[in-house]
Amino acid sequence: MDRIKENILCDYANTTGIVVKQKGKTVYEEYFNGCTESTAMHVFSVTKSIMGVLLGIAMEQGKIKSLDEKIVSFFPDYQVRKREKLLPEVSLKDFISMTVPYRYRFSPYTKYFTSEDQVLFSLNQVGGQSGRIGEFKYAPLIGPDVLSGIIRNVTGNTPREFANETLFAPLGIKEKKDIILHSKEEQMEFYKRTDLNGWVCDRKNNSNAGWGLHLTVREMADIGEMMRSGGLIDGKQIVPKKWILDSTTVRVRPENIPSAYGYLWWIIDEGERAYAAMGDGGNTLYVNESRELVIAINGIFKPRAKDRIGFIREVIEPLM
Repeated sequence: MDRIKENILCDYANTTGIVVKQKGKTVYEEYFNGCTESTAMHVFSVTKSIMGVLLGIAMEQGKIKSLDEKIVSFFPDYQVRKREKLLPEVSLKDFISMTVPYRYRFSPYTKYFTSEDQVLFSLNQVGGQSGRIGEFKYAPLIGPDVLSGIIRNVTGNTPREFANETLFAPLGIKEKKDIILHSKEEQMEFYKRTDLNGWVCDRKNNSNAGWGLHLTVREMADIGEMMRSGGLIDGKQIVPKKWILDSTTVRVRPENIPSAYGYLWWIIDEGERAYAAMGDGGNTLYVNESRELVIAINGIFKPRAKDRIGFIREVIEPLM
């Protein structure tokens, strides 16, 4: 196991923690950069995959009837404008497989971050006249917040509240609090902090759906173990088994990207049933059902951080 630590120190120095579980038991755990098992990190786009889990729970509760429902149906007060020709055709299935076009050519980050209602701002960006439904277009930041609005409208709770009740509490995960960022400077500082544990929201308390969630590496591993076990924890069905299978099955194969995409999860190896949630800074939750393996890695934000999937597949897995 020394090889794991050596590789991290050499090539993945922004790592703060790693947990490796096999057959439900922790076989390796290590912390770096002054962090411990209680350090919660901002996991960036891993948040999207957690949103996918919440959608499955909402469907099981009957709050969402079908993935074929159009996203505008979840916003009855929204007035579709004439120029939004594609928006009325976008289904929830299209949205969570990242196969919808957007109005923007270059991401309008400043307008997004200063928007009071980022759900409405994101909805306004969906279904631009260029492009077509069905082509993979990964939306790293602007767009996924539509899912926050859907969860809030069908359950009456923000995703943070809904997750605390239906996902985090059953897993023994510490309750998350709202975090509001008031300036660009505060946000940039936020990326590097290791003393927070919550979920970023906008000024209307809409939890960010594409980023903003904090998890400890042990919490990530517990979520991964729940996924590997088909939604079960201590004999209790937390997430429908069928939803886990559906969301981690290939839905689209992006061009020039080695991994395929399911419903808000990256598909690493179909044959081995290996899939992952991945975020900036190397934050990664990896599940390999065939090998009965779960690997969680946290990291401090670093631009263009080295991808952890190669490290997992080439270094960690051969040691198991």
